[in-house]
Amino acid sequence: MECSPLIHNAPPEGQLLPQEAAAFALLKELGMDYDRVSGEPADTMEKCAAVSQVLGVPICKNLFLCNRQKTQFYLLLMGPDKPFYTKDLSHQIGSARLSFAPEDSLWELLRCTPGSATVLGLMNDQAHRVRLLMEREVYEAEFLSCHPCICTSSLKLKTADVLGKFLPHTGHEVTVVEL
Repeated sequence: MECSPLIHNAPPEGQLLPQEAAAFALLKELGMDYDRVSGEPADTMEKCAAVSQVLGVPICKNLFLCNRQKTQFYLLLMGPDKPFYTKDLSHQIGSARLSFAPEDSLWELLRCTPGSATVLGLMNDQAHRVRLLMEREVYEAEFLSCHPCICTSSLKLKTADVLGKFLPHTGHEVTVVEL
């Protein structure tokens, strides 16, 4: 996978999809610094490995989940090499029968396409229908990596900024989980 060298600013506005432009605008509004790489879609963890090398941090695995009835939605941020067992997570959060949420729910709630699920998508969840779950190692890491609502760019953000600026702005709280 080929990607750009490290870039310290947003791409030119005319080149952005609306959800990506909104993510960069909010980062600017909140005064959140970031490093960025761009390139072909990094929509699998294998492709994200090359991006991780340029950013200097592991790319988070972002899983968009729901309960069986599709009435409760979860965004799980976890390390790239961690195995995911629905039974273990279900027990911790008190939700039975977790599965991957439908693609249309990902778009409706977070304005993200498959392969682009991201914590930044929570800016679009004004009804607070998505519960944010962070694996402890991701929560405690100095930096967090994510997409700006599209998987052709990847960002390196300070975790403290995500927790102290971004989440208070969106009104979402984080639940720390052990995986």
